[in-house]
Amino acid sequence: MNKAARNWLPIVFFLSFLAVGVPYWLIPYNKLNLPSALMGPGLFVVMGAALMLRLHGSATFWKIVLIVGAAVPAPVFARVLWDGFMDPTSHNLWPIEIIIALLLGLSCAVAGAVAGSLLSTLASRHTRRKKS
Repeated sequence: MNKAARNWLPIVFFLSFLAVGVPYWLIPYNKLNLPSALMGPGLFVVMGAALMLRLHGSATFWKIVLIVGAAVPAPVFARVLWDGFMDPTSHNLWPIEIIIALLLGLSCAVAGAVAGSLLSTLASRHTRRKKS
């Protein structure tokens, strides 16, 4: 893995963080319900990011899964901190919120990374067959 490939990991994390976070943060606290509040296009960004990073071999499978998958619980934790600062009685079950978001993020990242690994394997086999 070269330095240019490593530079993509924090960029992809930040973009996935915003893709999941912005719609989630716009939901009023009294309407918030996990995991349905996280369901949306942001999860497709997480899957697509993991797929592309794995397809291009930017990092190992588990490194991509952990970094990209962490982009889902990170906005939830940011909201817990912000809402807790504004009203300390909110988010009484915040550890459960983080666990739900973590499981959702990791499952999307695993799905994307598996798809990227499969596509990468198919592409390399196709290239090898063409050369011979």
